[in-house]
This record gives sequence, C-alpha cells and structure tokens, in this order.
Amino acid sequence: MAGHEKYLILGSNSFSGATFADFLAAKGYDVLATSRSDEPHDAFLPYKWQNRSGKVRFRRIDLNHDLEALKSLLAAERPTHVVNFAAQSMVGESWLYPDHWMMTNVVSAVRLHELLRNYDGLERYVHVTTPEVYGSTEGWVREDAPFNPSTPYAVSRAAGDMSLRTYFANYSFPVVFTRAANVYGPGQQLYRIVPRTIIAAIGGQKLRLDGGGKSVRVFIHMTDVSDATLKIAQRGTIGETYHISGYELVSIRALVEMILQRLGKSFEECVEVGPERPGKDTAYTLDSFKLRTELGWRDTFSLQQGIDDVVAWAERFRNDMPKLPTKYEHKP
Repeated sequence: MAGHEKYLILGSNSFSGATFADFLAAKGYDVLATSRSDEPHDAFLPYKWQNRSGKVRFRRIDLNHDLEALKSLLAAERPTHVVNFAAQSMVGESWLYPDHWMMTNVVSAVRLHELLRNYDGLERYVHVTTPEVYGSTEGWVREDAPFNPSTPYAVSRAAGDMSLRTYFANYSFPVVFTRAANVYGPGQQLYRIVPRTIIAAIGGQKLRLDGGGKSVRVFIHMTDVSDATLKIAQRGTIGETYHISGYELVSIRALVEMILQRLGKSFEECVEVGPERPGKDTAYTLDSFKLRTELGWRDTFSLQQGIDDVVAWAERFRNDMPKLPTKYEHKP
C-alpha cells in the first residue's frame, strides 16, 4: 500500500511518464501529472485504459514557458517526490534543431532545478536521463563511466546531468539519476521499433530498418523500469546514478524477426533495409548490478512476454491505430 509520499510527474504524456503514473496509481499513490501538451489518445495512457485515471490528476504545464504555474502547483499540492521524464528526446532529429534540445534539456532544466532547490517540501528529485551520454561503449557499462556524447541530444543531456551534479555538491540537492536501457511496452509511441514493427506487420506495410538492424541493444519492459524507478525514488542514495537494464542482448534485426515470427510473418516480406543514421551508437549495454544489489530490484518480463504484451495492446486499440500519429512531431 502507498506510503506518505506524494508524487509529481513531469513529462507525464511521455511513454515512460504515463506508464510510471499508472504504476503508482495501481499501488494507491496520489499522482500529480504534468506535461506541456494535453493528454493524448487513451491508447497512450495506461491509467486511462486500466481505469485508474481517478488516481492521476493531470495539469498542462510547459516547463519551457510556464514555471510560475509549476511553482503554484508545488505550493498548493506539496508533493514530496518529483520524477522528471520531460525532455526533447529524439536522437536523429536533434541534428536539425540543436538549439531546441539545448533550450529544453539544459536551460529550462536549470531553471526548473533552481525552482525545486528553493521548494522546501522536496524529499527526492528523480532525474530520468539517458545512456546516450556515454557515447558508443564497449562491454557492460557501470554508472561511473565517463561522458562521451556524440549527438546534440546526448550533449544536451550530459550538460543537464553535469549541472545537477554541481547542485548536489553545492546545495545537497536531493537528486538521484536513472538511466535505462531501451524501454518498450504497451502505450509506446508508434514510431518506436517494437510498436512500429507490430503495426506494420498487422497492417501489411513495409518496415524500413536503418543499417539493416545491426545495432545491439537490451530492451526492457516499462513496467520493470517503473518498479525500479519507484525503488530508486524511495531508497536510492542521494547524488547517485542507477542503471536500469536487463542482460538479454538482442540486435534490432533479431528483435524484428522475433516480433514478425510471433505474428506469423517473414522478415523478407515485411522489411526494407535503409542506410545507417549519423552518430548512431552501435551498442550500449548498461550494467544494472548496483540497482540489483543495493535496492533488490530484478526484471520480470522476458522479451517474448513483453512482445506478447505489446501485441495484446495493439489488438485492443486496433480500430484506433490508423488515426494515431505514426511519426515523431517536433515541438520547439
């Protein structure tokens, strides 16, 4: 059952944020959810289709433009824990408008952290960041790996993270950092690889695979990530970073083949291979030993189970899928 904590989620319309909001609601927590856009279609909000929206109170607040509204919300609601999923997050697109990525992920983030530093009710601030800050790496990476970002997105996240390190050092600001492997699950945006493959296969369209899918990743179900995030929010050591990852390595091609096999389709009939994208890390594998030993977390979804979960979701919203956005839409 829920404890005394009250959670404020920033970026609650993101896939990760929406799933975490639902995860908290299922455990009986009082959840405040904010995002810069109105709530999207129910298919992207697990708390809607799981009938838990009574536990999640949504407010539209844009961190780039409306920190005063956030300040008022903090004063009125007094959350104890703030979990920040809000970021400009696309790697490829960050080359097109690098200043937008810097604005959201660095300048607006610093303004937010100034606001939170002066809010007296904060017990823990969970900063959801990314393994992209390490660049392309060899072997299993621990939390103390040096930053070596190779895209504007990764540079912007590294800068935001480094700023927060100074806040911890100077002000004892109660930050904990999370970096997760490739997340997936029901409700993910349709341009991400797992839902994109499922939707293409169900609808009989061709799936374009950049670089032939040679990149190796660990895919982790967002429910497992939400469980880890809650443990870190409650018991993680202030100032520390925690990797959230499994140990099941898979190439993008092998993942796509697994999904197509589950749907009774062949790779050849469904996929066309495109060129590799610039600055694309060929592999990053996060070692989650610290999270497992310090906080007793473990992942529970195998990739096969997780794919079944996303397929069931796609079938549930099958009639709505043609109306939903299939491409990333950039907002400055």
